[in-house]
Amino acid sequence: MSKENPVISVTNLRKRFNLEAGFFARLGRYVHAVNGVSLVIGRNETYGLVGESGCGKTTTARLLVRMYEADEGEITFQGRDGNVEDVRSLKGLEFKRYRERVKYIFQDPARSLNPRMTVYEVLTSGARWSMKRRGAAGKAILREEAAAILEEVGLSAADLERRPAEFSGGQRQRISIARGLLMKPDLLICDEVVSALDVSIQGQILNLLLDLRSSHQELSFLFIAHDLKVACYFCDRIGVMYRGEIMEEAPAAEIWRQGLHPYTELLFSSVGKIPKGELGSSAAHAKAASIKSITTETEGCSFASRCPYAQERCFMEKPDLRSVGDRHFVRCWR
Repeated sequence: MSKENPVISVTNLRKRFNLEAGFFARLGRYVHAVNGVSLVIGRNETYGLVGESGCGKTTTARLLVRMYEADEGEITFQGRDGNVEDVRSLKGLEFKRYRERVKYIFQDPARSLNPRMTVYEVLTSGARWSMKRRGAAGKAILREEAAAILEEVGLSAADLERRPAEFSGGQRQRISIARGLLMKPDLLICDEVVSALDVSIQGQILNLLLDLRSSHQELSFLFIAHDLKVACYFCDRIGVMYRGEIMEEAPAAEIWRQGLHPYTELLFSSVGKIPKGELGSSAAHAKAASIKSITTETEGCSFASRCPYAQERCFMEKPDLRSVGDRHFVRCWR
C-alpha cells in the first residue's frame, strides 16, 4: 500500500447493516458490507475500487464522507494545509470544511441534481455559506468561479441559468463534476460515474477526468467501478473488492498484466480479457458457482465458495492481504 504523501488513510474499516428494517425487526441478523478494509490514497493519485454490485465498494466510499457511520476502524485525512484529522471525530464547522475538501460524485446525475435549481444554484449551493460574509464582492467572485469551472468541464457560462432537465445525461454528469470541483477539493470520489451513460459518452467523461487530473496537480481520485478494464485505463492503483474485503491491490498496469487473485481473473473474463490462457474454463466454473450470502462472516476465504482452486484450508482459514511484489498485495492461499 502506498504511504507516500497520503491524502486519506483507512485502517480496518467495518460496517454492517441490520438485515431487517422497522421497529419490530429482529436484532442479530446483519449484512456485513465492509469487513476490515484498509487503503491509502496519495496526493494526485487515482485509486480504483473495483468489484461486482454488492461487494461493498460504494459503502466504503460513503463511509469516507460519513453518509454512513463506520462501526469500527480509522479514517485519517491530510489536506493541503498539512493538518492530519481523525475524520470520525469531526463535528460542526470542522466536519463541514472536511466535506468541502472531499467531494462525492454520484452515479446517476438525474437523481443527484435538484431539478428546481438552476445550474448556478446547483454548483454553488455548498459554497454560498462560506461566501456569505464577503457580501456582493464574494457573490461576484463565486459566479466567476462557477462560470470558469463549467467551461472547464466542457459546457458554457451561458448554461448557468438553465436547469438540469434541459441537459443530456453526459452533460448532467459534467455538471456534477463541476459541482465537485468548485470548492477545490483534495479528493474527488467518483462513484460509478460512467456506468449509467452510453458507451460513447463514457469515453468522453473518462477523457475529461484524465484532463482534470493533469490540470489539477493536487487533486486525488477514488474511482469506483465494476468494470476492471475501465479502472485499469483510468487509475494508478486498483483494489479489487469482494464481500467487503480487498482481495488484491496493485498498480493498474500490474493488475492488467498479471492479476493474481482468482476473483481478479473472473472480473477480467467477464469483460472479455483473461490474463492467462489456461483460465477460460476456470473462470466459467467460478461464474456458474453460487454466490454465498454475506449475512454471516466466514471463517475462511470469502471467495472460496466460488473459487475453482479452493482447497480445504481455504474454507477453514482466512488469508491475510500479503505482499507478493512491489506494491502488489493478494489475499489468497494459492
